[in-house]
Amino acid sequence: MRHLIIYAHPNENSLNHHLLETVIETLTSEDHELIVRDLNQINFNPVLSLQDIQEQRMGQIADDIRVEQEFITWADHVTFIYPIWWTGMPSIMKGYIDRVFSYGYAYRYDQGIQKGLLTGKQTVIINTHGKSNEEYERIGMDKALSLTSDKGIFTYCGFEINQHFFFDKADRVKPEDLEVWKEQIRNTYAEINGSLENIVRNSESSEY
Repeated sequence: MRHLIIYAHPNENSLNHHLLETVIETLTSEDHELIVRDLNQINFNPVLSLQDIQEQRMGQIADDIRVEQEFITWADHVTFIYPIWWTGMPSIMKGYIDRVFSYGYAYRYDQGIQKGLLTGKQTVIINTHGKSNEEYERIGMDKALSLTSDKGIFTYCGFEINQHFFFDKADRVKPEDLEVWKEQIRNTYAEINGSLENIVRNSESSEY
């Protein structure tokens, strides 16, 4: 299977980077094709400029955007890994969405009806945050985060969400909790890869 990981955290010693390594180890151990786009490492420009907007309206795409779109097109499954900062994505990840998930590539409107164009692709989202899950549930932030990212971005553009992890109290994570999270990640990808392989196998054996 072809897996793409889109990762956003500047610190190589972060919990997010540790989770990234867990996903990489899980996928490479099963010989999947894998590409990692570390947005900070590649110095991705997150600013949607007036030039970007004008070019997209004319059906033109900047070279750096086109590269990222080609990676997404290539992938069967896309994983997003980033921390929750100020109840949202880091600016570099938000800018990635702004620029790469452009009209005509990730979505469009047909006679006023919105249509996601990234259908057939699956995704896992891995987030960390400092608050406890219980506190987020109490103030409704858990629902807000799911609504704005899952419905507002990913399913809007046609992705099928396999799992959205919210790993809490990330600034004081206990070793035993981390091991549980890593096992959850491994189990999730085992289920996904089994499902994707069945889909491919059935499509290859079908007349249509």
